[in-house]
This record gives sequence, C-alpha cells and structure tokens, in this order.
Amino acid sequence: MKRVENKVAIVTGGALGIGRETCILLAKEGAKVAITDVLDKEGQKLAEEINRSGGVAKFWHLNVANEKEVENVYAEVVREFGKINATVNNAGVAGVDKPTHELTEKEWDAVMDVNVKGVFFCTKHAIAHMQRSGSGSIVNLSSIYGIVGAGDIPPYHASKGAVRLMSKNDALIYAKDNIRVNSVHPGFIWTPLVEELGKNDPGFRAHLDSLHPLGHVGDPIDIAYGILYLVSDESKFVTGSELVIDGGYTSR
Repeated sequence: MKRVENKVAIVTGGALGIGRETCILLAKEGAKVAITDVLDKEGQKLAEEINRSGGVAKFWHLNVANEKEVENVYAEVVREFGKINATVNNAGVAGVDKPTHELTEKEWDAVMDVNVKGVFFCTKHAIAHMQRSGSGSIVNLSSIYGIVGAGDIPPYHASKGAVRLMSKNDALIYAKDNIRVNSVHPGFIWTPLVEELGKNDPGFRAHLDSLHPLGHVGDPIDIAYGILYLVSDESKFVTGSELVIDGGYTSR
C-alpha cells in the first residue's frame, strides 16, 4: 500500500541521516520528494538513487536560514510537481557545547538561524501553497531536548524548545485551513551529526546506548516512519502533537 501516494513532500536537510531515510521512505510510499540541503553532492546522489529505484525525487540546494532561497525553492517545487502537501522541517545543527555564560552572540545565532528561523521560513512559505491545495502537513523536527534539559549545548535546547511551541501555536492558527502542524522528538539517533559529537570519545556510543531504557540509540528509519505517519492521511486528526520517538529516554 502506498501510504502517501500522489503527495508532494519537501524535506529540508534531506541529504543525510534522518532526512535521507525520510526521503527514501516517502518516495517508496508513493510521494514525489523534493530533497533540499546545502550538501549538493550528497543530495543529488540521493535523488538519482531514488529515481533509479522507481521513485520520484529532485534535489534543490537550500540554505533554510536564507528566506529568499526558501521562497524561491518552494515556488520551484510547485512548478516542478504541481503542489506542496507536506514540508518536513528537518534541517538542523547542534552548535558549540559551552555553558551559557561563555557563549558568544555569533555562536547562539548560528544555531537559531538554522533551527528556528529555518523552521519559520519553511512554514511561512509552505502555507500559501497548502492553502491553495486545501490541506497540508507540516512536520517539525524538534528533539527530546525540546522537552527536557541535559545540562549542555544551551542554544540547541533553546532552539528545539522553540520548535515545539511554534508547532503547537501554528497548529492552532492553521487548523481552519486543514493544515496540520506537529513536532517530532527523537532521542539519540545514530546520524552523522551525532557521530561527529563523539568522534574523540571511544566510549561515546556505549554511553548513549545506556541512556535509553531500550538499551540502544535509534536508527534514522525509526524517525522516518514517524514522519511518514504524520505526512500521511492516517494522521488526519493529529495536530499540535508531540511525537516522541526516544527509546524511553524521557520516561525516566
């Protein structure tokens, strides 16, 4: 069964990790997928891979912190595929790990520009297209650290908390347009971003595994299936919700 057949979905940060698995899964389930990222080589390669396997995908270069780029790319996706049914606002950065009093404004803004302004811009420029279509699904990638603290990476926590509340507020604003807005809250997922965080610590993976009651970190596909549900009509009565996929992390 093609769970998102005839839908057009934009995935930001689609070239690697959770974004990559989401693009592959959405295409497999029948969606036309607009892969967007700043990683041109990886994004183009993924589009070619999906098309070779029988799916439909195209890559666009996109820096989500640049509003004009977002506006132009979303318009180009409509010209290419005819509409936008879903935007998966997945692009994100971790930022530097310093206590709050040592952070510079530049370090703070570097995270907020991508993780918060990026979600704002992509939501803003998807809305008009979704209103014309009569419905839509906006899926914002937050984090367990949009729900609980961990005593580290202050701008990341702040940004993901912002995404959580932005999702709920936009869910209220756009419910009248049949546009649903939900946030996804992954635990630690073994992606290139997480792997980079622990590159100098041989015990990093084992430590992360121990934080999750199920005994291990997640895989990108674990999150992709949650996103698929929120993009699909199976979740037609779900808006303003937090989908926590964390191996039990936040149950402690």
